[in-house]
Amino acid sequence: MRFQRNILMEKRIGIVGIIIEDFSQIDSVSFIIHQFQEFILARQGLNLKEENIRIISLIMEADTDQFGSFTGKLGRLKGVKVKSILSTKREDTDDKQFNRS
Repeated sequence: MRFQRNILMEKRIGIVGIIIEDFSQIDSVSFIIHQFQEFILARQGLNLKEENIRIISLIMEADTDQFGSFTGKLGRLKGVKVKSILSTKREDTDDKQFNRS
């Protein structure tokens, strides 16, 4: 977790899907992924030659600003589509509901 604007930024787990239709952008996509490698938990790639599409799926753990920066950089590339799904924030759970006095 990190602090930003005096607010505790919680890390969240998320999935980022990337579709590359313009193969000239592959090096740019790889460079951006490398910049954010510390947040990537898993990566899977699929090369669909017949459809001229490459698909990359990433599982990441980062705060919402880091997800936004990552997907924003990718989304600005011509011929690259990106979507993300983030987990909801977890609330603190404790045993109070089970400990009735």
